[in-house]
Amino acid sequence: MKFKLAGISLLTLAICSNAMAQSVIKNININGLQRVERETALSYAGIDTNKQVSSDDLNQALKRLYDTGLFSDINFNTQGNTLIINVVENPVIGIMAFDGNDKIDDKILESEVQSAPRSVFSKTKVQQDVQRILEVYKRAGRYGVSVEPKIIKKSENRVDLIFEIEEGPEAKIDTINFIGNKHYTGDDLQNEIMSKESRWYRLFSSAENFDREKMNYDQELLRRFYNRHGYADFAVVSAIAELSRDKTSFILTFTIDEGKRYKVNDIQIKSSVPDIDANMWYKYVTFKTDSWYNSDEIEKTVNSLTEELSRKGFVFVEVVPNIYKDRETGKLSVVFDIKENAKVFVNRINITGNTRTLDEVIRREFRISEGNVFNVAKIRESRRNVERLNYFSKVDIDSQRVDYDKADINVNVEEKSTGYFNVGVGYSTVNGALIRAGITENNFLGKGQQVSLNAGVSQRSTDYSFSFTEPYFMDRRLSAGTDLFYQTEDYQDESNYDMDTMGGRVRFGWNYTDDLSQYVRYTLKQDKIKNVSSASTYIQEEEGDAIDSVIGQTIVYDKRDNILKPREGYYLSFGNDVSGLGGDDKYLKFDAKAYKFYTLNDYYTFKFFINGGYIAGYGGEDVRLAQRYFLGGNTMRGFETGGISARDKVTKDALGGNWMLYGGAELAFPMGLDELGIRGRTFVDIGTTGKPDNIDTSGVDYSSSPRVAIGFGFEWTSPMGKIDIDFGFPIVKQDYDETEVFRLNFGTSL
Repeated sequence: MKFKLAGISLLTLAICSNAMAQSVIKNININGLQRVERETALSYAGIDTNKQVSSDDLNQALKRLYDTGLFSDINFNTQGNTLIINVVENPVIGIMAFDGNDKIDDKILESEVQSAPRSVFSKTKVQQDVQRILEVYKRAGRYGVSVEPKIIKKSENRVDLIFEIEEGPEAKIDTINFIGNKHYTGDDLQNEIMSKESRWYRLFSSAENFDREKMNYDQELLRRFYNRHGYADFAVVSAIAELSRDKTSFILTFTIDEGKRYKVNDIQIKSSVPDIDANMWYKYVTFKTDSWYNSDEIEKTVNSLTEELSRKGFVFVEVVPNIYKDRETGKLSVVFDIKENAKVFVNRINITGNTRTLDEVIRREFRISEGNVFNVAKIRESRRNVERLNYFSKVDIDSQRVDYDKADINVNVEEKSTGYFNVGVGYSTVNGALIRAGITENNFLGKGQQVSLNAGVSQRSTDYSFSFTEPYFMDRRLSAGTDLFYQTEDYQDESNYDMDTMGGRVRFGWNYTDDLSQYVRYTLKQDKIKNVSSASTYIQEEEGDAIDSVIGQTIVYDKRDNILKPREGYYLSFGNDVSGLGGDDKYLKFDAKAYKFYTLNDYYTFKFFINGGYIAGYGGEDVRLAQRYFLGGNTMRGFETGGISARDKVTKDALGGNWMLYGGAELAFPMGLDELGIRGRTFVDIGTTGKPDNIDTSGVDYSSSPRVAIGFGFEWTSPMGKIDIDFGFPIVKQDYDETEVFRLNFGTSL
């Protein structure tokens, strides 16, 4: 008798087992095996010889054989005391490929599917793979995708598997609706979330592509926005995404309940720790009574209190904010409870997600080690240090209790591209038309080393540079690096001369704290001034080569919240150089910078700054033209490069000065184009320079009185890099100053 698993009945099994029950199984024959060993098939079947079998034994044997995925068909025969198992093996996949996937790389799809070359082909597995591919495309915003598996039979029981993919268009967000918003418009709320309505000007933005995870995060962003502005009861009632019939667009609808807006009526700090006097800690509260409730300020205060308590030695405490609301009056009280925690020590620091970056690169940024006392402030500092590396798009740190006095610190990072290859063509009012190419890797070989090679050619200049930095030299918190550079500069417009500079630099840097660092450097370069036939006699006197051998240092105190886009904090630096260790130049030089950043109402960022410098020759040597200070262009908007300077009365050439002072204030504000990286700004710049010590004032136009310019501009963080456009209008100047209204610049500056 013969039966298959498909449709097998208990009656059939009973007849087979009754037939075999009259005699014990003596032999088991298996037919159809090609790649699978006989012993392997027998072990899966689990039926032994010299034993009687029941219908349940046969049923389980068939099930086990099918569950292996090795066979497409199985049936049993009995001949006397011999059980015959006939099988048809599933083919082996020879070639597996994806066709039509332009938007998603093969490697991403391969990591999602179960099927693979040289694995056993299974129809069930292929159908599951199709669903996985569809999910990958949905996460990428393509809901109109179709996937069809093509199976090509080959000899020797092999098949080629091709997934034919029709990607379809990206599903854009057509409309975003808000229901229940009374105090803020739909445009106001859309500015707060990541999802954006599809518009023609969002050419380089992915914000208009629908993403379910992004929509979920939008709900959290809405909650944070309302909580920052006093709405402590805010809730998202529902968030619905409706897909159009053609599967090319979505309509998003957020139904919200704003709730009541609360003002802070009372602030209290309570302590259950005997050695902590609550009255001593009110100065660390970042908000005041009669202000609108702001969840961010609550969190800042908790962090501030926790950090200061840790610094004072209270590491086994936690600060818990409790909010007490009076819905009738719209007022609330905030009580910060300082409680004693159990003494906990760090058991292990576990790092995951770093497929490229070495563990030690992350671990060395931690200010807490295994076995140390668990310190929340140090963990927060460690997280900031890891984020500052700029190697990761996400850094998550949490703790997990593993014993009553031990906890693990779990660090999960999501790596991002740290290498850049740039080829650009552009225009700058300072340098004219330009072509620039460069390659930079900020995490070379996953070791945190920085390597860059750049070249640029413009109408005014040519420059080539190579740079290498090892941030942890000899496994210490000591950075070491070297730079090589060559540059030609055309100063004919300002001063009727050209200059070539070539040389190299060796530098070292170290951190006293996470915020305080110092750098030392030695620079050896050659400056060559040429093409001076029409220049001032002061410039002609300096024609030719000069060797500059300089040792210098800079000390930096950096409390900015973000290096690339600061919104809060300040930056201070002081540096000095000594030239004369060989070479032709002998001078002392001092430079200082101070920047302060402050953000108001989450949108408006103020920047206040002042830069100063002084240089003086010694040993009877004057300061050469190449080392002097010039203001204008990138350093003083509204004036040409070198536009503020002592100037030859006859040739009108800028001669520079031995000191410089430059400062101002700037306000950056949103323009409704944040997703495109465009922000506006207004500014006031004030600056002045001194004159060279070796020049007689009777032959030059010079005034040390301050110059003032006001203006407005735009900053665009474009796919090609940072672009600045400014319109500056001098309102206090000298008649001989050179001015310019429009300024366009590529690149990044502090």
